[in-house]
Amino acid sequence: MAVKVGINGFGRIGRNVFRAAMQRDDIDIVAVNDLTNACTLAHLLQYDSVHGILDADIYANEEREFRVNGKDIKAFALPDPGTIPWGDYGVEVVVESSGRFTSRETASKHLNGKARKVVISAPAKNEDITIV
Repeated sequence: MAVKVGINGFGRIGRNVFRAAMQRDDIDIVAVNDLTNACTLAHLLQYDSVHGILDADIYANEEREFRVNGKDIKAFALPDPGTIPWGDYGVEVVVESSGRFTSRETASKHLNGKARKVVISAPAKNEDITIV
């Protein structure tokens, strides 16, 4: 069974995590949080200045979600990680790639939304473990 993952921050790192997860059957991206709308998120995913055009069927609507190859992805635009309802979408692991929440204290706010684990993509402070 695939691990359900949420991504906080859909910049270069967040989008590359999404692209990499698309190649795997054991990772299921179900939600993304970034301070923009779903249409912009979908466009940035499909058209990358470094990696080129993503070979995927991508559609976005104004209802805070976008679809990639027939799979719906919930899109949030919440500035406080403690208010993102990850658990409502079954998210087990959050990839914290916004660059803003890099301490254990701030990144752990994702757990308030019922995620079980948080992986910080940047150098962190007071983290439980560092993986290189």
